[in-house]
Amino acid sequence: MMTYEMPVTGTDIWYYFICKREAWLMMRKIAPDNEDENMEIGRFIHEYTKKRGKKEVDVGHIKVDRLKKIKDEYVVQEIKKSAKFRESARYQLLYYLDTLRQMGIKAKGELTYSEEKKREEVVLTENAKKKLDETIDSIRKLAKQTTPPSPKKIKFCRQCAYKEYCWAEG
Repeated sequence: MMTYEMPVTGTDIWYYFICKREAWLMMRKIAPDNEDENMEIGRFIHEYTKKRGKKEVDVGHIKVDRLKKIKDEYVVQEIKKSAKFRESARYQLLYYLDTLRQMGIKAKGELTYSEEKKREEVVLTENAKKKLDETIDSIRKLAKQTTPPSPKKIKFCRQCAYKEYCWAEG
């Protein structure tokens, strides 16, 4: 018997690299604290770029921050507040590049860190593709777990919108 697997998303990739417990909670649609300051900042940046005419672009089942064509090449831009979650952002963008590749669209990526006013080119190499595929397999295994991974204190817990869910005294 075949079972239906939900497609892995760029958001799943993003959270998986930061915290596997947070990724599990997001995949289950368990809402974080929407009044968390970092959630509000993220919404503000999203709305600000939208008002400036910079709308997200839906391509198949992915949603990229920007897609532009320079000469004969597409460039996918992913905009982040800072480089603090560089690995997460990088693999999220690699996922978008691989998805486009599967659709027959050759593209390169560009990470833009708005607070730092920095840009970084991202290219889907064989090694990056291999790690991306391993990550997607791990995310699918995580999604099938009936309970979330145990909480682990990491440097990002302080700013996490799930901190009360993980660390509240019960």
